[in-house]
Amino acid sequence: MGSWYFIGAFLAFMIVWAIANTMIFAWDPYPYILLNLFLSMLAGLQGAIILIAAKRQDSISAMLAQHDFETNVAAKQELEELMEINRHQLELLRELRAQR
Repeated sequence: MGSWYFIGAFLAFMIVWAIANTMIFAWDPYPYILLNLFLSMLAGLQGAIILIAAKRQDSISAMLAQHDFETNVAAKQELEELMEINRHQLELLRELRAQR
């Protein structure tokens, strides 16, 4: 429902409906009550589909955020380990300089 194909087909259907009802068959005369009913049902379906898509996107965003958090925690741990190794190396260098 979110593609240009759907929009084009939908507009073509609306034009054909209006022309057919005005000039040819007149099964749904001018205020187009039946067409309004169909459009209302379509709007209801589109609203539900949009909400489902938004909920799915929220779920995907939550999973990505959790993954980012886990990656950041792992990176922090690795950085702390590297900093500890660096501190130890600096202590060894100080000891070597003191022995000279």
